[in-house]
Amino acid sequence: MRKSALYILFIFFAFSCNVQTHTFSILNSLAVERTDELIILKRTDLEKQFGNIADGKFIEIKDAENNPVVVQLDDLTDDKKWDEAVFLYSFKPKQKETFSINITDENSYANTIARAHVRLRKKNADDTFGDIITKEIMPDKNPPTDFSKQALPLYLTEGPAWENDKLAFRLYFDTRNGKDIFGKIIPGMVMDTIGANVNASYHNLSNWGMDVLHVGNSLGGGAIAFKLKENGKDTLIRLGGDNITKETYQQIADGPLLAIFRITYNWMLNNKPVEIIDETSIWGGQYFYQTKISIKNAPAPVELVTGIADFNQNKSGDFTEDNAAVLYSAGPQSENHDWLDMAVIIFKKNYTGVGEAPKEDHNGPVVYKQKIFDTYYITQTINDNDPAVYRFYAGWEKTEKNFASADYFKSFIKNQAVLFSTPVQ
Repeated sequence: MRKSALYILFIFFAFSCNVQTHTFSILNSLAVERTDELIILKRTDLEKQFGNIADGKFIEIKDAENNPVVVQLDDLTDDKKWDEAVFLYSFKPKQKETFSINITDENSYANTIARAHVRLRKKNADDTFGDIITKEIMPDKNPPTDFSKQALPLYLTEGPAWENDKLAFRLYFDTRNGKDIFGKIIPGMVMDTIGANVNASYHNLSNWGMDVLHVGNSLGGGAIAFKLKENGKDTLIRLGGDNITKETYQQIADGPLLAIFRITYNWMLNNKPVEIIDETSIWGGQYFYQTKISIKNAPAPVELVTGIADFNQNKSGDFTEDNAAVLYSAGPQSENHDWLDMAVIIFKKNYTGVGEAPKEDHNGPVVYKQKIFDTYYITQTINDNDPAVYRFYAGWEKTEKNFASADYFKSFIKNQAVLFSTPVQ
């Protein structure tokens, strides 16, 4: 399930010259604005109204003022046919908007400026990076890059990167399995080139932004762990390490509005083989990415753990709002020594608690460990039949100056929790 999916009952409108046009309406029932709301239309639902949609056909959508809406078509099953049509639309408080939809020969987003992107690029023998890879199996027990011995990592920025017009993230495609944050001060897609030049460190502020988060041995920007009982005590186990028997990356969709990728882990959890699927998506206009975690052969009882780094000066808090549970921190803890606020939002019905990992002695260089340190975390239920969903937020003051206020960020996240709780109708 993707939280923002909207499955619509289409109403027949007209036939004209063998062209079918239908209309549908979307209601924002909240008294707050919804900016760049993601709307997802399933092909199977569309074909119930239009009949079979031939290969090579596209979708055209216009709003009530007859303005065309950019539509992205995604092939989720890799069968060379699109499965979903998605678009972004901003709604005023209590607004109901009516759209028209029909089948067309024209691709409405062929020349659209990208607002979301995902990529994985691998190093060539000459220390350049190759084209984007859509599927890759991580080398067995791939270690963290030792930059004292090699100038560039095996993968650009050490693994997959995903971004929108607000911010960017990366996953360490190695035994650490950490997640990191890039703050952006321009809306363009930048992650195809960041990290390719050894003389332009992304740890320094540039005209596009910078890597703003120190990760260390924390869960960084929303990395994954599990909580289970060992010898009668609660234990946190980071997803990663030498117990990963296979790890596969697959690009599912690559913009211009929505980007999706999937990581499949074959892992030994508590001496038991499990399969974990991390499906992460990001779309334009938002300060978050969204992840759905599925597990097969899970030990019981087990809880999913998601965390945010705890370094430098920041204050954390947690609350519930409507159908959401929230963990957040706010303060000047960016690598640029300015404000970087972070939060995780989950469904309240799955919420089981919050906690804090111990602080690590930071004398000397970072030595990567499986044990989790310097982390605020939130836990939720997960089992073979019930995937877990979370949104990870990051607000850097150079992207939006209001994020330099803890009160503003808490108010912002509270509003986001309301939007998360109440989809459009």
